[in-house]
Amino acid sequence: MFDKITNGFSLARSSWGVLAKDKQLIWFPLISGFMFVLVVASFAVPLATLVDWNQVKHQTEQNNGKPPVWMYGVAFGFYFACYFVMIFCNAALISCAMMRFNGRDPSLMDGFGMAMARLPQIFAWALVSATVGVLLQVIESANEQVGYYVSLILGTAWSVMTFFVVPVLVVEKTGPLAAVGRSVSLIRQTWGESLVGRMGINFAMFLLAIPVILLFLAGGFLLAKGMVPVGVALLVAAFIALMLHMAISSALNTILLAALYQYAADRNVPSGFDREQFEGAFQTKTQAA
Repeated sequence: MFDKITNGFSLARSSWGVLAKDKQLIWFPLISGFMFVLVVASFAVPLATLVDWNQVKHQTEQNNGKPPVWMYGVAFGFYFACYFVMIFCNAALISCAMMRFNGRDPSLMDGFGMAMARLPQIFAWALVSATVGVLLQVIESANEQVGYYVSLILGTAWSVMTFFVVPVLVVEKTGPLAAVGRSVSLIRQTWGESLVGRMGINFAMFLLAIPVILLFLAGGFLLAKGMVPVGVALLVAAFIALMLHMAISSALNTILLAALYQYAADRNVPSGFDREQFEGAFQTKTQAA
């Protein structure tokens, strides 16, 4: 177990090395975040201005806590838009990472061009993801006590099963169902390394989040003390730092995902990673097979 943890942190450092060489990769999660805000606004504004929420609350109470049927349609549209944006940008980032792994010098347009070439697969997978998201919401709302835990368990299992779906869609150009099957096959090989590698990245990002939290606290403290200009400046700086922190974390996890996929799929060691990292990670599974 100690070897797995050590190898996980090593994979995290290598992912950071790839991002340090290709700093433009951070633009993909930043663009994804900006587009997500636009999606939220496009749904929130009409819902806030056109819907009588007192009536919705009354209908929900009369229906034993279940919301009106039309809300599931809205939820599906919202899930689809969010998933499409996230999958599209992740596909672009994975494409650039795979290019870098294989000795090419990718640009942002290369990544978005590859994502556009996979638009049918991305669209189909966003539909599947949105459908699963709505079904989980239906299960959760069916029973207040049991539904939440059933939805949580099923949602976690679905996240594990579909861990490698996006790189499979990008590289192998399969449909959604075939991509899920392929993802399950790959996760069996990489489960420990995927989990511990992400833990290594998340622990490092947690440490980097501490200064950001302190900036927020300092800004709030100064505002409470009446030092408005300085307090606002610190809060703005903290918000910008938070956005960068989230973008870096997302980019590192996606780079690690692409690296694990490439080695699991064809045993080709990605550039920027060491062969020992992967051979040590997969040796036991390969021998057992």
